[in-house]
Amino acid sequence: MAVKIRLRRMGAKKSPFYRIVVADSRYPRDGRFIEELGTYNPVVTPIEVKIDADKAKQWLGNGAQPTDTVKALLKKEGIL
Repeated sequence: MAVKIRLRRMGAKKSPFYRIVVADSRYPRDGRFIEELGTYNPVVTPIEVKIDADKAKQWLGNGAQPTDTVKALLKKEGIL
């Protein structure tokens, strides 16, 4: 099973809000997921990012691959 850490889009049209989740790569973007790690809100100023660092490090240690956007968020938060 290829596990990814990626964004799951929530919120209304033209007002995105994302949840950072761990999901099987075969599932759709907003479909089933394994665990929620945090949130990302690009609409507010400054941009709001909340990530559970312990869970993220655990999943990365188990081999989960972050997408490019999530990798940038993890670096910005100092987790990677």
